[in-house]
Amino acid sequence: MNIFSVLTFTGGLAVFLYGMHIMGQALEKKAGGRLKSMLEQITSKPLSGVLLGFGITAVIQSSSATTVITVGLVNSGILDLANSVGIIMGANVGTTVTAWILSLVGIQSSNFFVQMLKPSSFSPVLAAVGICLILFVKSERKKDIGHILLGFAVLMFGMETMSTTVKPLANVPEFINVLTMFKAPVLGILAGALITAVIQSSSASVGILQAMSMTGSITYGMAIPIVMGQNIGTCITAMMSSVGTNANARRAALVHLYFNLLGVVAFSAVFYLINAFIGWSFMNSTINAMQIAVFHSVFNVFTTVILFPLKKQLARMAVASVKEPENEEHFRFLDDRLLSTPAFAVARCRDLTINMAELAKETFSASIKVLEGYTEAAAVKILENEEKMDRYEDKLSTYMVKLSAKSISASDSKELGTLLQCIGDFERIADHSVNIMQTAEELYEKNADFSEEAKEDLAIMRDAVTEIVDLAVEAFAGNDLEAALKVEPLEEVVDVLRAAMRSRHIVRLQRTDCTVMLGFVFSDLLTDLERVADHCSNIAICIIQRKEVKEFDAHRYIEEMTGADNERFTAIHAEYLEKYKLSADV
Repeated sequence: MNIFSVLTFTGGLAVFLYGMHIMGQALEKKAGGRLKSMLEQITSKPLSGVLLGFGITAVIQSSSATTVITVGLVNSGILDLANSVGIIMGANVGTTVTAWILSLVGIQSSNFFVQMLKPSSFSPVLAAVGICLILFVKSERKKDIGHILLGFAVLMFGMETMSTTVKPLANVPEFINVLTMFKAPVLGILAGALITAVIQSSSASVGILQAMSMTGSITYGMAIPIVMGQNIGTCITAMMSSVGTNANARRAALVHLYFNLLGVVAFSAVFYLINAFIGWSFMNSTINAMQIAVFHSVFNVFTTVILFPLKKQLARMAVASVKEPENEEHFRFLDDRLLSTPAFAVARCRDLTINMAELAKETFSASIKVLEGYTEAAAVKILENEEKMDRYEDKLSTYMVKLSAKSISASDSKELGTLLQCIGDFERIADHSVNIMQTAEELYEKNADFSEEAKEDLAIMRDAVTEIVDLAVEAFAGNDLEAALKVEPLEEVVDVLRAAMRSRHIVRLQRTDCTVMLGFVFSDLLTDLERVADHCSNIAICIIQRKEVKEFDAHRYIEEMTGADNERFTAIHAEYLEKYKLSADV
């Protein structure tokens, strides 16, 4: 084997890893939204978590990715530690699917149909179909399928290249001498752990071992400890991803490590103890790719079955290992680890924006109550809420800018645009709520009050704007088009009320029923209430825009909606005009 063979093997390894990367990335993008909804539906039944972990890993072809996602979801509060244990166990079994797929490289038969099962036979077809979907089809979903097919073909080409390159090593004595070192179980486990930790993928590490087995020089005695070590090495990815997370997320990463360490110890104790007494006859026999896949599955299933009853103990070990600091912030806005699975990240952004919407509604309601009776405690709470809203906006906008740079689906991109627009409007509602509170504070400190007629007008405006805030939050949180369509007619009524109330207040000023100072205060209150309604209108339009398939123009929509020939708008508008009708003119 010369330098050119080494270069060819290195190139094959690079192509293999790249193919695994683009296939896994495309699979995550394709299935991400559904995976999140499944994860959120996890119950307290641990077996459902194991099955889900298996299913996710079988789909995205990486136990490391599944575990990193799990750590991120625990850190973000979507999953708790107890439910994550089963998912981590299932991920270890799910990763064996990759080894079975890669074992197809070693198929030997002259039968046409069997030959067609070989990757070298069907991979070119998949590559051709994949590249056609990517280049010539406009549908994002079909492009994702194209990337999956192309990634698989590239992966298999890399595997074939490695296998072909290492075959001549069977006749190299130095190579055989190095391999004999791995007959010692401890050295084999360390070697498997180290290789996997470096490339951060047990699936890829097993693939390399399967390629090496093509030399005919790898025995069961060498392969078994290496495969066990690979399960330990794959924990490095989750451990690295848990740096900087909260206590529960770090515990989830430790559960993964403890599970694999105990699995290796338990299997080694049973396997090598039996070998010491009866001597396994196959230990010095050569092992092929298919047999490596079989052992990989047997080992992981054995580990899961043995440790499944000890899931609570694993969680307790992790809790004992990571103490929760007294000052740890339990609420984490967003986790950068979820950026590797954009569908999860977009869904998390939406969850937090809904929290932001509810907080905006709560803050506005509190400011209205303060108008009726000012208290310092209520004012402090409103200011705290407004600061929290600022933090929401800062964290979410920063995170969504990062997320927008990722490869995301068209639907996720549209959702992201809606969220970016809405967070600004929710934050501004909180700002105007603070203005309303400060107006109430000014009246309280000056011991001033409006006339009874002004109070009646304000009560009508207050009720109208409270309803429009409720409608906007309901429309956003529930993606409710019916609620969104009611917002604009009510916003038009608020505009009418504001103009009428200003005119009525001028009359009161002229009659000296109100002072000039109270006139300015009244005008400021009307402005803040009307601006809150404007932001609710913006939010409703975003909801309607999200529902539209074709290109949407907000200004044209408002013109069309408020036109005289729009019977629906006219009917709702008339209903609200009657509901929030002012008393007789002053």
